[in-house]
Formats: sequence, structure tokens, C-alpha cells
Amino acid sequence: MTGILAGTKIVDLSRILAGPLSTQMLSDLGAEVIKVEAPWGDDTRKWGPPFTTGFDGKQVAAYFLACNRGKQIITMNLKQEKAKLLELIADADVIVENFKPGTLERILGELPKDVILCSISAYGQDGPRRNEPGYDIALQARSGIMSITGDPDGAPAKVGVAWIDVITGLNACNAILAAIIHKLKTGESKKIDISLWDSAIAALVNQAHNALASGKDPQRMGTAHPNLVPYRAFQASDGWFVIGVGSDDQWAKLCEHLAIDFKEAWAENAGRISDREQIEHMLAGIVSKHSRAELEELLNGIPCAPVNTITEALADKQSKARELVTPYNGVDVLASPLRFY
Repeated sequence: MTGILAGTKIVDLSRILAGPLSTQMLSDLGAEVIKVEAPWGDDTRKWGPPFTTGFDGKQVAAYFLACNRGKQIITMNLKQEKAKLLELIADADVIVENFKPGTLERILGELPKDVILCSISAYGQDGPRRNEPGYDIALQARSGIMSITGDPDGAPAKVGVAWIDVITGLNACNAILAAIIHKLKTGESKKIDISLWDSAIAALVNQAHNALASGKDPQRMGTAHPNLVPYRAFQASDGWFVIGVGSDDQWAKLCEHLAIDFKEAWAENAGRISDREQIEHMLAGIVSKHSRAELEELLNGIPCAPVNTITEALADKQSKARELVTPYNGVDVLASPLRFY
């Protein structure tokens, strides 16, 4: 944790994941974050099982703990306690909200001119979908990410966490930090418009550019990569194991370590893409004869890893060394990824 944002007051009117995740990161940076919940509480308090002991000693869904560490939490009925909310935000530096576009303004009227307002929504503050609701799964479907996630012959699959919410929260935090710097330089307070939709489309990165360049839709490839070979999971003798070759030098080292004789055309990635099926079939046969631990030792220096369960990842020696699970108010939570030296 760090006190870089000490003296900065954030009023968090958001719920679920994207907004609360962004304000949790700001709290990690030292900001004072006051989270305002409706009397019935943030929706994620009930998103269980599993349920566990919360920061206040009361039972809460484990989901809620993921994005609400380090905050002062109060309850307020915004429609009935407008004056109380206006008093709270009077000296705030930043407000974060994720109501439908225009809702906060309708409740409060004109906001203080010197406060930074970060509005997070499904589709943004304008455009034909601005008033449509959207949970992460709906955005994963509409944005196209589900069309390229899963096995080639299987059904579309969503990413196993609320991927778009997480990316949106990171984008919101970045934008807020930029707005704070801008205000320090110019005195001007910006309004920020962050949406799950914009974040999802931007996060399609190479797959979107593959489509723009080729005019063709990318397809589901399981764990394989459209632009690299070999770059996927293979079945080892005791579980799944990933090999990720990102350069021709790494390919040469892989062949040396596994005693593979290969075609001259495979020395370059384009040649390996052309013969993807043959190369992957050959590697599958080799990998299946080794355990995951043996493969890690054999492939030292080449990007590779066992496909861990979540509990295996949390217990990994690197997680232990970096203290990535840490106690907070008597509850074990994921630690902040922000480190400063």
C-alpha cells in the first residue's frame, strides 16, 4: 500500500464490480474512499454462495470482498437524502457512479463544478444503446469475445471472470488519475465517460486488427493462438501444460530441449502457422510422455506453465513470496498489485 493519493477524497456511488474495483485501487494508493450503498446494500453482497465473514464481521458473499477493501462504507437512500449526499460530495475530489446515463444529475441537479465525475455505464453516455442495461456476460456476447473463446467445435464460452468489468475498472482508474493530474496542472475538473462497451472493443486488440486486416472473422481455437505456433495447452501425463513460443529463437530452443528435428520452413513463425496441425500433433505426442514438473525442468527458459487450479495459483511460491493473499480486517483478501519502490 502507498499514500501517494493521501488527502484525496473519493465518493463511490457505484456497485457491482467495475466502479468498486476502480475505487478500491484508488484506496490502495492512499485515497480516502467513502462508498455509499443503498439501504439494501450492494448487489454483490448477496452473490453467493460461498458466503464468508465480511470486513464488518457480518456474513457477506465472497464476491463483495474482491472489490471493496479499504473503504468507509455508509448507507443512504439517495432519493430521500439528497441534502446529505450533497454535503458529502461538497468537498470531494472525485465522484464515481454507474447509474444509467443522466440518473445522478436527475437526482442531484447540478453537481459541484470543481469535482471530477467518473461515470461508468454499459454503453456510454451517448449513442443508440446508451440507455440499455448490460452485465458483463451480455457485453462479452455482443462485443465478439465469446465468438472466439472456447473449443473450435464447442459452444461459445465466456471468460471465467467478469473480464470486461475488470478492464473497465482499470480504465476508469487510469482516467481518474489522469484527471487528477490535469486538475493539478490547470484547475479544471473533467467529466469522465467510461463504458464496458468501449473497454471490451478496445480489449479485442490483435483479434480485432486481424479482422480489420483480413476482412474475415477470427474463429474459436481453444487455447491456441491465431498468430503464433506453438502457443497452446497440451495434455501432459498428469494434467494440462501450456507452451507459448513467441519467437523463432524460442522455437529453436524448444526443439533443442525436446530433441525435435524440424523442417526448414518451420524455422520462421509463418511456416509454423502453415503447418500448425502437424506441429501441434507432434508436440502433443511428446508432451504426453512427461509430467508437468518434468516439462518445466526440460523447457527452462521457454515460456511455459502448468494449467493450475485457482488454489494452486494462490499457493504458488511466487504468490507466497509476493504476499498476494493478505489479511485485511481479519479477512484474507487478494493484495493490491500496485507496488512502489
